[in-house]
Amino acid sequence: MLGDIAIENLGVISSTSLEFSPGLTVLTGETGAGKTMVVTGLRLLSGARADASRVRTGSDQAVVEGRFYVDDLSESARATMDAILSETGARSDENGEVIATRVVNSTGRSKAHLGGRSVPAATLGEFSAEVLTIHGQNDQLRLLSPVAQLEALDRAEPKIAGLLASYSEAFKTWRALARDFKQRTEKRRELAQEIDRLKFALDEIDAIAPEAGEDEELVQLIRRLQDVDSLRDQAQSGLSAIDGLEDSDTQGAIDLVGTAEHALTGSDDPALAELGQRLSAITSELSDISRELSSYLEGLPADPAALESSLQRQQELKSLTRKYAPDIAGVLSWRDKAAAKLLSIDVSSEALDKLKAEVDQAKKTMLTAGARLTKARANAAKDLAKQVTTEIQGLSMPKARFEVSLNPVKPSITGMDEVEFRLAGAPELEARPLATSASGGELSRVMLALEVILSAGTSGGTLVFDEVDAGVGGRAAVEIGRRLARLSQRAQVIVVTHLPQVAAYADTHLHVSKEVTDATQRSGVETLKGDRRVEELARMLAGLDDTDTGRAHAQELLERASAERKSMGQK
Repeated sequence: MLGDIAIENLGVISSTSLEFSPGLTVLTGETGAGKTMVVTGLRLLSGARADASRVRTGSDQAVVEGRFYVDDLSESARATMDAILSETGARSDENGEVIATRVVNSTGRSKAHLGGRSVPAATLGEFSAEVLTIHGQNDQLRLLSPVAQLEALDRAEPKIAGLLASYSEAFKTWRALARDFKQRTEKRRELAQEIDRLKFALDEIDAIAPEAGEDEELVQLIRRLQDVDSLRDQAQSGLSAIDGLEDSDTQGAIDLVGTAEHALTGSDDPALAELGQRLSAITSELSDISRELSSYLEGLPADPAALESSLQRQQELKSLTRKYAPDIAGVLSWRDKAAAKLLSIDVSSEALDKLKAEVDQAKKTMLTAGARLTKARANAAKDLAKQVTTEIQGLSMPKARFEVSLNPVKPSITGMDEVEFRLAGAPELEARPLATSASGGELSRVMLALEVILSAGTSGGTLVFDEVDAGVGGRAAVEIGRRLARLSQRAQVIVVTHLPQVAAYADTHLHVSKEVTDATQRSGVETLKGDRRVEELARMLAGLDDTDTGRAHAQELLERASAERKSMGQK
């Protein structure tokens, strides 16, 4: 539910804030006062495209901020909202409120924030889709498209969502297998050549049989082999200095240090004894170094052919890294991928026969799921047609008949059906497509009827209607007001209207007024109550706000609507 909205520098609105209550809220005002800018602000919070021309003249940017309550949403809608908030790092506050903000610069660039986090505008769209639905005259036109009509039909029956998900998954599986089979059969020669290339490469790599890290180890080994004589001399010199020369009376460092250690350790002087202990540590370290040098000398290659064989092995590895990857680790990774690809493009008769069987089975599964979906849609189409017919007949179209035509089409991701909404003005007339049979006013009533029916199972959201009552008057206007009031028992409803018959049913009446000076114009919003509301309804009654007759008519209209709201269980 929408709590409030603050708007700055959007169109004729310099700065205003609107607080929305549960139930039915109407916005009224003279043409050009700025009512549409309120809806424009809500569309911006819904992720709509930013339009720099909407920024108030002389301002650098327009700002719209909305506060949404999400605790009252349905379980599924709340789960979706929580996932969006979690993914973006956005948060609701301790009252369960989430703040959404949209900033539009005069240059056309925009920024979006959700729950204190900067997010793409598309994320606002995903968020608002669960809590805010806007219906305007452009949305009525979208209702004429087959895609929108199919979506509306699917909303009419809750179990269709699960059937559609199962069918879509089966369709994607069938389509992937069918594409694979088609590619293998149509490009069999090219794939056979690819198989030969992959087999040659795998055979070449397997013949050399590289091991992970072998190229790096060879670099170190070759360097050591190339310097083996100098390395041996250096190690032998160090060892001789420590241990002394063989066949010589010359003592090495370890013997000399040992002698010094023995002389000092037995001293009664604490300082000398401490130095003796330090020499003991040095003696021990020299012994360790001596052992390691001996081991190093023993490990130096003695085979004169080792260098040649290592260089040859290095060249074999380089022949692979020149072709397949920069290093042996990459070569081995390439080999694994090539082997997997080789298995996947088997074009043998046996493999194709097996794949064809999988395609046939997947198609059968898809068609079975599609048939279940079609059956559910056919049942839903009958029920929806009856319900909408009843609703529009109550909206001053007493002879009208609404039909939902379901026609088979080529399987697609959305099913095997095409939906067409049809309307007949009288029982004996043939129903024709909405695009050719419905006037603007009739289309408004059909859309309202659909929303009343399709919103029956939802709660906690906000429905916005922007002058959907255009082209409607008289008794039909009263019926629209009555339907909107009933709809507001299940959801928060916000309506921009010119009709006093609709405005009279509101729980909250907001009036948008415009002040014009020689230099500028600005709009403000006032919550109308008591006499001010009666005056506004009288003005909407063909400008009768300055007559006793007009005010009396407005008062009567308001009292009648109030009594009906009470009978509906509203306040």
